[in-house]
Amino acid sequence: MGTSRIAINDSSQASSAFVVKVSLVAALGGLLFGYDTAVIAGVIGYLQKRFELSPIMTGWAASSAIWGCAFGAMAAGYLSDRFGRKKVLIVTAILFIISSIGAMVPRTLAEFLVARFIGGLGIGAASMLSPLYISEIAPSRNRGRLVSLYQLAIVVGINLIYFVNLIIASFGNEAWNVEVGWRYMLGSGTIPAVLFLVLLFIVPESPRWLVKKGKYSDALDTLEKVNGIGEGKNVLNEIKESLGQEVGTLSDLFSKRLRPALVIGVVLALFSQITGINAIIYYAPEIFKGIGFASESALMQTVLIGAINTIFTFVALWLIDKAGRKTLLQWGVAGMVVCLLAVGLCFHFNLTSGPWLILFILAYIACFASSLGPIPWVLISEIFPTRTRGIAMSFCTVVLWIGVLAVTQFTPVLLQRVGGAYTFWLFMMNAIVLLWFVWKKIPETKQRTLEEIEQSWKQ
Repeated sequence: MGTSRIAINDSSQASSAFVVKVSLVAALGGLLFGYDTAVIAGVIGYLQKRFELSPIMTGWAASSAIWGCAFGAMAAGYLSDRFGRKKVLIVTAILFIISSIGAMVPRTLAEFLVARFIGGLGIGAASMLSPLYISEIAPSRNRGRLVSLYQLAIVVGINLIYFVNLIIASFGNEAWNVEVGWRYMLGSGTIPAVLFLVLLFIVPESPRWLVKKGKYSDALDTLEKVNGIGEGKNVLNEIKESLGQEVGTLSDLFSKRLRPALVIGVVLALFSQITGINAIIYYAPEIFKGIGFASESALMQTVLIGAINTIFTFVALWLIDKAGRKTLLQWGVAGMVVCLLAVGLCFHFNLTSGPWLILFILAYIACFASSLGPIPWVLISEIFPTRTRGIAMSFCTVVLWIGVLAVTQFTPVLLQRVGGAYTFWLFMMNAIVLLWFVWKKIPETKQRTLEEIEQSWKQ
């Protein structure tokens, strides 16, 4: 009896170690997402001076990668359904490498925009494929935590590039950074991109995609490593049964049965961005410089923002499979509403020289990181059937990147024309709408298999 229990425990530990290892590799796509998009926070001020950019062109320089993200996410669903999740992730790593090198050596703004667009293709594809891959390989008991590793990797990437930007900027004066420093900041992305490419060759293909393609033996091998020998066969049978009942077309995604899931996915994707997070992540140094901080001090504030983002993402990892997705969203978004109101008041009453503005911004980041940061990725990767999951996540992720694009493109213009107060109050109104939607429409999915969630839509 004792020997049997030890064997079971060893098997459970082995399967847990395997799925964590595989999930961590896939989550590196999130690290590149955070690294490659947030690098613009340290670069944009120097680019403005190097290329003499207007507010509109500043928005274009910052959003050039985001345009690529939308197109990358759009194509990734179809390509991953046809060729496999792993193969397309490998392509995204290659695109990251090309972009980092290209953005480091442009002679003109046009060359810079093209290089960033190429990187955006990789970011957009990885932004839907990494959480999709993790959700399809993770067991239901800790799927929320494992998919949230993707969001943790995003904030680690953001935090890492904030430190890298700060260190590179310290190598020279303002003139040196305007001429050379920003190139090193962008080129540094080559290192994590190469690491991601190498590690992808050691992970298996998604077992649910393998079943979809009739490769049952390969799928069972992975499922047994994840769930154990007996449970792996049960999960394989559930996937077969589920796939046998699905049509798996674009029209099925818009069918009456799946319409609630699609609405939830689209709303979460859009509102996770238009509640203001990227106004802070991308433009924090320029916001802080605009209210009187020196360049070095403004960059240091972004490092503090990154640290809070990372710490409270760990809070989400701890609570998401315990408290549940919906509860975390309700509390987190409510906190964001309060903080955005307070940030707007600080700008309105010119309370920007004391500690209050940075404290409310940090509190907003904490609320976002523990709720609206990771949970949309988790829910969007959970609520769609296997046959339509790739194209559904692609659709929702395109909507997400449209939200990022809007915020990135228009934040400099809003800050200039209506000021900080009304900019952040606009984000607050969006957060209030999202809070109502979460309360009324979001179901709880913790501790349920993907097949059980799919069956719930049929009911």
